[in-house]
Amino acid sequence: MPEAKVPIIPEMITVHLGPPSSNAQNVRVPFSDYIKNVASSEIYPTWSPSAIRANVLAQISFALNRIYTEYYRSRGYDFDITNSTAYDQSFVYGRDYFENVSQIVDDIFNDYLRREGNIEPLFAQYCNGTTTTCEGLSQWGSEQLAQEGFSSVDILKQYYGDDVELVVDAPVGGFEPSAPEVPLRIGSVGDDVRTLQLRLNRVSTNYPNIPKIYPEDGVFDQATEAAVREFQKTFNLSVDGIVGKSTWYELQRVWSAVKNLNEVTSEGVKYEEVALQYEGVIKEGDSGPEVGVFQYYLYFIGNFVDSVMPPSLNSVYDAATVESVKSYQRTYGLPETGELDRATWDSIYDTYAGILASLPDTAFIGNTVPYPGTPLREGEKSDNVKTIQEYLNAIARVYTEIPTLTADGVFGPATRNAVEIFQEIFGIPVTGTVNLNTWYQIARQYDETTSGLYRNEEQYPGYEVGE
Repeated sequence: MPEAKVPIIPEMITVHLGPPSSNAQNVRVPFSDYIKNVASSEIYPTWSPSAIRANVLAQISFALNRIYTEYYRSRGYDFDITNSTAYDQSFVYGRDYFENVSQIVDDIFNDYLRREGNIEPLFAQYCNGTTTTCEGLSQWGSEQLAQEGFSSVDILKQYYGDDVELVVDAPVGGFEPSAPEVPLRIGSVGDDVRTLQLRLNRVSTNYPNIPKIYPEDGVFDQATEAAVREFQKTFNLSVDGIVGKSTWYELQRVWSAVKNLNEVTSEGVKYEEVALQYEGVIKEGDSGPEVGVFQYYLYFIGNFVDSVMPPSLNSVYDAATVESVKSYQRTYGLPETGELDRATWDSIYDTYAGILASLPDTAFIGNTVPYPGTPLREGEKSDNVKTIQEYLNAIARVYTEIPTLTADGVFGPATRNAVEIFQEIFGIPVTGTVNLNTWYQIARQYDETTSGLYRNEEQYPGYEVGE
């Protein structure tokens, strides 16, 4: 099972010393020091240890929720949290800490609350319970429960519900912004694309003018671009179908809002919403469909650019593929690592798409058309669909199990059925989608068919025929 993008405890947190829109100072402090400051500013050191621990865990979870959902950064601010109690937690820059509070924070600063089955830290809202009340924890009420013998976890469940659980010893590290370093566009693949698709689909439940994307497979295709454009139009962004930082963070903001991630009553982020499909950098020894995709692109590029060595199309990142990648990186001025990082991947796709777009239609006379760069699925209308329909019709002359299609460029149920039958015959995963591997196999069989490789009746087939 792929590993999930679970929250980490940041080493540092940036605090805005005022309301969000105020022209106040930002200070960057260690996360544990921030919690010590908040705890020393909001609770009494004379309280029972279980009450102090319950309050500190709520304060940790509150701050982590702000960071994990990028609440302020998705709104264009350059900080993680404010010290305004109208919005966040009390933080008095430069104050001293209570010794017993400091010791408790040192012990549990990398623990936090979440709801069972959810990934994100709980938005652990709280109030003092005397002058103000809220849906979450009552600070003075927590001390009363502690005096009655409640443990810190029991106190928290009393206020947040029995489905609250404690995550202990969470990893600590540098927090990295979620926005992709390189804008996402047609042809991009990976976990960032899948995250984009999942979030657009969730937002589209509240904004049904945004079309659904299916499947959510981490491939930025025409359906994904259409959904991005409609999202951009709906939220007054530049409508270009490309997901840069402005679109990414606006989607982050809207997604958090429709899921109530910054409320105690959060819908929650489930494991399947953050499970990784791609491991990031692809390197020697890896194998699978991602390897096969970029091998195909490099092979194509190598037929037009002499300095790029075409690799074998075996979906294995072998030594020859390493040399092919290095030759590409060398040609296009990238660090010559032999590994497929994001910058190399995007450059390879852009080069492939550029070569493909520059070729005249006559370049494909007598040759199969190269893969268009994104999968073809039911519901699509395009010349690429018409090409596949024509190829399948030619193949159906030999493999009669494949039904003949009307080559009208419309990917309907009949085309999906023909694709599924082809995939079953040739041992390809039966999805009904024409991805790179299916396109390559269809084109290959079309080549063989139109080259006269099928035999006439009673002609020697080229192999021994059993009895």
